[in-house]
Amino acid sequence: MSNFNFRRLSFLLLSILGIMPVVADDNNKVDLTPELHGVIRPRWEMDTKGGENRFQLRNARLSVNGRLAPEIDYYFQADFCDRGKIMFLDGWGRIAITPALKLQAGQFRIPFGTDCFRGPGNYIFANRSFIGGTMNNVRGVGAKLSYTFALPESSSLLVEAGAFNPTTITDQNIWVKKMAYGGKALYSVGNVKLAAGAETLIPDSVRINSLTASATWTSGRWTVEGEYLNKHYVNNAHKAAHGYNFFVDYAFPVNAGVFNRASVQGRFDGMTAHSNGLRNDLGQLSTTHSARNRITVGGTLSYNYKAIHCDLRLDYEKYFYHHDTTVPVGGGDKICAEMVIKF
Repeated sequence: MSNFNFRRLSFLLLSILGIMPVVADDNNKVDLTPELHGVIRPRWEMDTKGGENRFQLRNARLSVNGRLAPEIDYYFQADFCDRGKIMFLDGWGRIAITPALKLQAGQFRIPFGTDCFRGPGNYIFANRSFIGGTMNNVRGVGAKLSYTFALPESSSLLVEAGAFNPTTITDQNIWVKKMAYGGKALYSVGNVKLAAGAETLIPDSVRINSLTASATWTSGRWTVEGEYLNKHYVNNAHKAAHGYNFFVDYAFPVNAGVFNRASVQGRFDGMTAHSNGLRNDLGQLSTTHSARNRITVGGTLSYNYKAIHCDLRLDYEKYFYHHDTTVPVGGGDKICAEMVIKF
């Protein structure tokens, strides 16, 4: 399907919703037609210890993005079935003050971390790493500045930082004196990307200061990545938490029916005892996620054509807990099979 057909589809769907797309303006030389994208992710999981299993529609996301002028763009994203719940995820506008300096405001992911910035259509594994899914899965309402430094042709440096409400994205009416902050630097040179960031949050009344660093190497069919996260709870409200994620992905072309690409993956990730920062009934922080390690192996068959792709993925996850930990159903060893359709 061509980009022209995508634009026609966007026009049709937005018109049905009562949102009339604006035609291109010859004065600013930019196509004002909104672009529509989506991800559907049904899955089946089985707990290999007890045999319990379930089906889920893990994601049914739609996003709309576009431009009002060469210097102004916008983005909306909602998930119409996140395990049965509707969630509004992103809504922001951005202005390019200069070609290098941009101001973004609205609701979006706080600039901090690497794995957490992968969307459902770009996941390497069926389930995200502990860093990306449990320890650092934070969206905020606020504003950020980003600056791209002019470097030699084979390298680039992007620095971004912002201030956000300390409350969750569903609670935007509270007036506060203390804010949350996040910042990130991404340096790319050749086929290597190095990222580092700092973040400070107040989920309840205890401030949590975090640092992260990652390195990603991509060459031909190979992708190798490692990421580390440290969370410090002020006044020793909880023992510092550490997270780590290392994975390898190898992809190769195939000719198997409709599928034209295959890949195999391996991952080792883990976390120490972690608190989400919310006080319990005694007014204290407790451990909300037990310490654990995990080994994941999997394979993916893919159909890729321009902006469209479909994945069939099968993963096996092996968990390692401390002996005194009570593991809930679905929190231990399991098999996960899923289909991912992205357009």
